[in-house]
Amino acid sequence: MKQYQVEILLRPAVELNSAVISFALAAMAIISPAALYTPPQFAYFVAMFFLFSGAKDSYDGFRILNYRRNMKALTSYILPSKDIPVKNNYLFIGRGFQWTAKHTQRLHDSKKTENEIYVNFSWAYRFARKLEYKYEGSRYFKAIFLAINLNFSPIKKLPEVGGNPAIHAVGMWEGEQDVLLNIYERNGHTLVLGTTRVGKTRLCEIFVEQDIARGTPEDGDVTIVFDPKGDADLMRRTYGTAKANNRPCYIFHLGYPEISCRYNAVGEFSRITEVATRLTQPLSDQGSSAAFKEFAWRFSNGIARALYALGRKPGYTEMQRYISNVDPLLKEYANYYLQTSDTVPADWASSIAKIQQSLNERNMTFAEKSKTDLYLVALVRYVRELEIMIDPVLEGLMSAFTYEKTYYDKIVASIGPLMDKLTTGDAAALLAPDYSDTNDMRPILDWRNVIRERAVVYVGLDALSDYVVAGTVGNAMFADLTSVAGELYKRGTDSILPVKEQSKTNINVHADEFNELIGDEFIPLLNKAGGAGFRVTVYTQTWSDVNAKLGDEAKSGQVAGNLNNRFYLRVRELDTAKMLTDMVEEVEIKNVQSVATSQDSPDPGTRVDFSSSSQDRVVPERLPMIDPSDIINLPKGQAFAVLDGNNIWKIRLPLTPTATETHLPKDLEAVASDMRAKYETGENYFANKVWYQGAA
Repeated sequence: MKQYQVEILLRPAVELNSAVISFALAAMAIISPAALYTPPQFAYFVAMFFLFSGAKDSYDGFRILNYRRNMKALTSYILPSKDIPVKNNYLFIGRGFQWTAKHTQRLHDSKKTENEIYVNFSWAYRFARKLEYKYEGSRYFKAIFLAINLNFSPIKKLPEVGGNPAIHAVGMWEGEQDVLLNIYERNGHTLVLGTTRVGKTRLCEIFVEQDIARGTPEDGDVTIVFDPKGDADLMRRTYGTAKANNRPCYIFHLGYPEISCRYNAVGEFSRITEVATRLTQPLSDQGSSAAFKEFAWRFSNGIARALYALGRKPGYTEMQRYISNVDPLLKEYANYYLQTSDTVPADWASSIAKIQQSLNERNMTFAEKSKTDLYLVALVRYVRELEIMIDPVLEGLMSAFTYEKTYYDKIVASIGPLMDKLTTGDAAALLAPDYSDTNDMRPILDWRNVIRERAVVYVGLDALSDYVVAGTVGNAMFADLTSVAGELYKRGTDSILPVKEQSKTNINVHADEFNELIGDEFIPLLNKAGGAGFRVTVYTQTWSDVNAKLGDEAKSGQVAGNLNNRFYLRVRELDTAKMLTDMVEEVEIKNVQSVATSQDSPDPGTRVDFSSSSQDRVVPERLPMIDPSDIINLPKGQAFAVLDGNNIWKIRLPLTPTATETHLPKDLEAVASDMRAKYETGENYFANKVWYQGAA
């Protein structure tokens, strides 16, 4: 098609008229050359010319018709999991096109009043939908409805994806191409935004399947999937893809402890202070609560250091026990310190016994009178009287012991309920594993082992049942991963992988509904973990969710600044849509204005009574390349993407049939079925539809 100053694609397909005339002339040239004043010996050459001209006009005309049809509904894009391409250097996203000024022009044209006939449904289609609504369930109309919805029917029911199909149709004139993201760009991390049930989890599945299948079991990527809500298909695909590619897979699920591996969220660390930070992170630090949080951290840190010095691995159960009553730990650690210290007199035991015998109501303080163990009172007095440098861990435990019990209970009350939730019921066995229990065959999740094995991990947090526990465990896992990233960054793989496997390891972290998980620990994971091979992809509904969870716009700005690749599915919040539209430039579009004028002639001597003129003026106008309403009106399964710097792509995600993995064991299959029955994501909006069954 010729290029004109103004491109008009929403119009009648006038090329088909020319095509009909060309084909008729071609037939006439063969049947009756004389009618065209053509010598018989040249008739076939003339017919070939008209056939070529008719074919070209037909091609252009049918392109116009196809463009107009796409304005109302796009053809389905279905891609089974086994057909998703897996590349070592690229991540497949879907099909689409790079958005430019001409697409802004076409979308602007589709919104004009004169083009409504091309973008709105016909009266026949609307009438068919009214009949289906009015006579739903009627056996007399069942056959009629089936006929209406046959694939060749012009009024068949279209997929319930909502939105404005014209947003993607404006790029279908040139056609789509596979949209790929350079794998090295993923070190800049990725953000996926979209309201509920528009395809975020399906996009997550596409990414996860490729991450698991990339490479071999010996040198493949580590893949970790966080799923707070509990999507059965995501779990099935993660486990099934891992087993299909001979990759070890760990399932951790708070809602189904019978199939879950165990995990000590505070047992692995690079610095002992991380234990207290993970425990107290969920506590409020606003207003007067900040002081209680600081005390809880200080006290928890003292307990963790004492356990570590005694050669015991900290865990939720032990931490909760000693937070409630520090006396047993103080006695154990004090005896250990007095026995191992070179500066303590050898007769320390007899000295403590003498102090204990001398205790009475008159020489004891008010706080000491509230204690039931007089030996501990004497021990603390003895250590205080020693003229030597006291161990800081012992000093911290003694300071907690010297508080009056009622006062002490008040200042640790903030952390008590949280610890109770983490150590009650089935969660206790998962989060505080008993390392000595040889009868419990469930594996214990350790991120260092995961990296060594190049394994796949699915983490289901069951946030719908208890979002506090889910957020706490998710936060602790992120903190643990940040610690591992720091270890990899400082020492490389030497500290984790065997010498023969010291190749660069990529660790892909997918965090669905990550606003439920994010905390202060997440910021350094984005800031610095890219150099350690971490590639983080986060999924959330609105950016305000992140602002609300962090409670600080500066912190949320830090997070946003470290998410370089971005995908915007349909959103319902204007500020979230503006995260994209505020970063794109304005472009110049052209509007055609029709101007008609008439003028009476004032000269009675002339034969001209009036004059008139009509003009078409091309008026330029500057508009943002993408308007926030375009993102708000996206159909399900479609997205705008910011890739490779600031290039804008319009993408359709492939629809994938419901997972039917054959690698799931019976117990995991039962859990997946139970999850699907209890929680419907709504993202299989294309399943069980007439149009989908026909396309498949």
